[in-house]
Amino acid sequence: MKSLPTQNNARGFSRLILWIATGFGLGYAPVASGTFGSLPGILIVLALAHQPLKIQILCAVAMALLAVPICGHAEEKFGRKDDGRIVADEYLTFLICTLGLPWQEHPWVWLGIAFVTNRVLDIIKPPPARQAQSLTGGLGIVMDDVLSCLYALGVNHGLWWAAQRWL
Repeated sequence: MKSLPTQNNARGFSRLILWIATGFGLGYAPVASGTFGSLPGILIVLALAHQPLKIQILCAVAMALLAVPICGHAEEKFGRKDDGRIVADEYLTFLICTLGLPWQEHPWVWLGIAFVTNRVLDIIKPPPARQAQSLTGGLGIVMDDVLSCLYALGVNHGLWWAAQRWL
């Protein structure tokens, strides 16, 4: 008996969501899957770097909200809480840590600094980011990254301010 087209569509949609959730396969990296999974975030930042700050903020909020059901679906399919293969939370929230940074001067330097501060703070997970992981489903997967990105945003702007003042 042939499966109904709606079943095939549902399976295809589920596979598409898993592909997005795993960062187009980067989440399968044998080591540092979160770091590899953050790389598509660089492309998002570059695509939006010259947009007005208001647009960047709207996109950052939209992507963080979109990450919740994507990550929740992947967690359900993988059957493990915050499975390491799920990296959509990493790249869909990365824009947050770059909001308002000066792209006119040394864009690659600031992008590199933002990437490093984001990864370090995501690994350290200062409170309440670590506690946010206990939230259920996709919200728990994404919220710790949102909070870590906000910390990284503060650090990045502090570094920019210090560089303007002392360099």
